[in-house]
Amino acid sequence: MAPLRFAANLDWLFLERPALPERLEAAARAGFRAAEVPGPYGWCPGLLRGAADRAGLDLVLINTPPGDEDKGEKGLGAVPGRQAAFREGLALAVKYAKSLGCPRIHLMAGRVPAGTERAAMALEMEATFIENLRYAADILAQEDVMGLLEPMNSRITDPRYFLTTPHQAAAILEKVGRPNLRLQLDIFHCQIMDGNLTQNLEMYFPLIGHIQVGQVPGRHEPDSPGEVNFPYLFQLLESLGYEGYVGCEYSPQGDTLEGLGWLHAYWESRGRQQRRC
Repeated sequence: MAPLRFAANLDWLFLERPALPERLEAAARAGFRAAEVPGPYGWCPGLLRGAADRAGLDLVLINTPPGDEDKGEKGLGAVPGRQAAFREGLALAVKYAKSLGCPRIHLMAGRVPAGTERAAMALEMEATFIENLRYAADILAQEDVMGLLEPMNSRITDPRYFLTTPHQAAAILEKVGRPNLRLQLDIFHCQIMDGNLTQNLEMYFPLIGHIQVGQVPGRHEPDSPGEVNFPYLFQLLESLGYEGYVGCEYSPQGDTLEGLGWLHAYWESRGRQQRRC
């Protein structure tokens, strides 16, 4: 069984360094060989690509732009009336992905519009999402880029986010019917919404294109106190033959480096001591 490959999410880790290029360098020095850069849009893509190349890092995931954050938007994929803005954001994301050499884009679904009820908007939002995903899949196929759908929990993180469970995401993926769209499964969100992690991983494994981790309920390091047995889950993913990346999307309890003991222990247990993952 091949060991897992981990990627540092630089919206969450190495925030001791204020600038994104510095975080790329810090992640590489900590042993990572890959990074997620969810929101690269405030930086010149060429500058980021140069920093990543110098650090020896692959950039493996970005998000589509969130939309108008001042108005509370968090993605546009499923938001009725925002199709044109979604397409503009997708074009920008594709431009960045090509420049960064990034093979995955998280197509953010967005929130149930303020002043409306989830149940009343569900069918219209799903139809909008399917329309936008089919458009995105055709664009991404031309660039050999994978599109990802990430369910986010509505119990702790975001009560108004539209896409909340792997079951909902899988049903939408089936309706869209495009092979270059996959499931982005964050263990933190999945545990909060549904639990039953073993069966969920096994059931949705054929759809999974990316995985992220964070302990529950605090969303800290995988070895921090919490509900999830990550050593077991890592072994399960190995046994399933998972070949993608595991994104480290959690809030360190203190200094990022000091909190990486769990990762060093994993590397050492897989015979990778003193080597970068």
